[in-house]
Amino acid sequence: MTLNILIAPSGFKESLGADEIADCIASGILRVIPNANIRKAPLVDGGEGFTKALVAATGGTIHEIEVMGPVGQSVQSHFGFLGGTDQKTAVLEMSAAAGLRLVPRDVRDPRLTTTYGVGELIKAALDRGAERILVGCGDSGTNDGGAGMAQALGVGLFDACGNPIGLGGSELHKLDRISMENRDRRLDGVQIDVACNWHNLLCGPNGVARVFGPQKGASPEVVASLEAGLENYAAAIWRTFNLDVREMPGSGASGGLGTGLLALLGAKLHPRYDIVMEYLELDRWLPESDLVITAEGCIDFQTPRGKIPVEVAKRAKRYNLPVIAIAGTIGKDASINIDHGIDAFTAILETPCDLAEAIDRAPILVANAAERMVRMIMLGYGLPKKDRLSIVPPRISKAA
Repeated sequence: MTLNILIAPSGFKESLGADEIADCIASGILRVIPNANIRKAPLVDGGEGFTKALVAATGGTIHEIEVMGPVGQSVQSHFGFLGGTDQKTAVLEMSAAAGLRLVPRDVRDPRLTTTYGVGELIKAALDRGAERILVGCGDSGTNDGGAGMAQALGVGLFDACGNPIGLGGSELHKLDRISMENRDRRLDGVQIDVACNWHNLLCGPNGVARVFGPQKGASPEVVASLEAGLENYAAAIWRTFNLDVREMPGSGASGGLGTGLLALLGAKLHPRYDIVMEYLELDRWLPESDLVITAEGCIDFQTPRGKIPVEVAKRAKRYNLPVIAIAGTIGKDASINIDHGIDAFTAILETPCDLAEAIDRAPILVANAAERMVRMIMLGYGLPKKDRLSIVPPRISKAA
């Protein structure tokens, strides 16, 4: 008997990409089951890797470009064009211009970071003749509601004295008037589809500043200030467009970038997997699988709110497949994921260590965690006979 294992991980933020995680998990599995039939379906959720994954899946092209980064510096970024499409379709991820990894740890302050570079990516796609643009939201280092992106494309954001507001989330409390007079006219003829986390809201009890601000360096006082700025931003959008974005699904995606894309650029927001799964092969391999292994940087109470492991589990359960998850860390209330289709989960850490060491040793730790988990599964099989499944005698892995 050959065991068919589908590996469908996310990447680990600021560490390994989804394809690298898949390779590490596969190496750990093969230590235990050398004859396993392994399929890899590395996944993206709109964050880091979104562009390159969709371009690779369709045989498209990648284009490098320099844009303004989230703290105002120039950064090397990229966007792509999909292959095999009737419409000339550009694809980009906001994290390539305004992601958290681009914000040095010692200067993380979401009052100051901007999405201006995302607007520059969109402009570059328009310059190359894009007829449709796919935007991936995720892994952001910003909280400006997409205001910087809109400013890069000519949208005017003015204070009560008629002066343009500056860049960053702290400027939104000054916003009084929105002008579309100088907005890039090419946007009117382009379809923009956004892959975003449907659970992320701009304002309210679960607003993006409250939920994600602390991860981006915001103190409780800063969170309150950012929330007030987004409330003022939403009020200005209501006055201008008669559009209530405060608690609209996806409005809080990537520090509120979903709102800017929707209200100021005319984009359509989509649950991110409705976009992603059009191009990736997870659903193709599920019917042929016996076991599914997924992964995420952290498994916690937020994982069911649109994160990859639960999305994988939801789809796997259509075929009654067992699902295990490997995590960088296990966070608060992680057990809630058992109710969402993940049958078991484990962390990669073997001994206490700091973040820098964990990132440096991540390939080894992920492979070892996969090996440990698969050995446990084999015990659950009832110590199967060699004629049923080839099992390597247990051993202790040595870190490379």
